Amino acid sequence: MKKCALFFALILAISVQAGTKAAEKIPEKRMKPALLVIDTQNQYLQMMSEEDKKIAPTIINAAIGLFRENGFPVFRVYHTDLRYGPKPGSREFEYPESVGVQAGDLQIIKNDPSAFKRTDLDKALHEKGINTVFLCGLSATGCVLATYWGAKDRDYETFMVKDAVMSHDASLTRSIEDAMDAVGYDAIRAMLENARN
Repeated sequence: MKKCALFFALILAISVQAGTKAAEKIPEKRMKPALLVIDTQNQYLQMMSEEDKKIAPTIINAAIGLFRENGFPVFRVYHTDLRYGPKPGSREFEYPESVGVQAGDLQIIKNDPSAFKRTDLDKALHEKGINTVFLCGLSATGCVLATYWGAKDRDYETFMVKDAVMSHDASLTRSIEDAMDAVGYDAIRAMLENARN
């Protein structure tokens, strides 16, 4: 019996030591985030539900502010159809002045729902060392959702910003946020502060 207890104690000690060494070899993955503000353009904004438009622009701007305060990049994504527009440079193509994107934010112009399809977004994120993306803008049921899955497919940690996405139907927006487990402002603030340190 004593031999059996001694054997198990020896096995336990070896297991603990092996586990400690294995943990030492695993590199810590530090979050390097970016915010993607998607298609919040004059032409498409008018098509969104009034309920979504009441709160989402405020939360989008709050998220932009959080990323800037913590020194993380903001990407502005624009959608245009090659035949139907809106044409780059037109009023319809631009974001309204009320959305806090800046000329210095990297601009991505896309022709497909996903901001990753046939654009330089993935390359630009990799060049900045980004491994985590937060998404806001529109449409929750279209381009935001397609970009969410495009990011997941490329192994980015991916989050929707709660109350900062819009669609033509507010109930669908809430369903998408619930299904994708959207992250609220306070949680994002804590995540960014931790990533900065």
